[in-house]
Amino acid sequence: MKPEQQQINIELGEKEAEGIYSNMAMITHSPSEIIIDFARIMPGLPKGKVYARVIMTPPHAKMLLGALEENIKKFESQFGAIKIHGGEQRNIGFTDPGHKAE
Repeated sequence: MKPEQQQINIELGEKEAEGIYSNMAMITHSPSEIIIDFARIMPGLPKGKVYARVIMTPPHAKMLLGALEENIKKFESQFGAIKIHGGEQRNIGFTDPGHKAE
């Protein structure tokens, strides 16, 4: 017997519906949390600003990773492969501060 799916109603406020543009994410973690800071940085400027911080448990972060992978596959099957340009500066973009660039 399959368990019934529970319907969840999610409220989206006007401010949140506008969204936040981010071209950089910094990811850190502790044994119990994954923290993602979404920032915006302009090329050539030495300073950026964090516009949102999301804190989640490691299991929820792993579920987010799976959902992102699934949605990127769907996007690419509809619109074609997403290209990541190699000419961009290595310190601008979505990074893991604990990972050293080669």
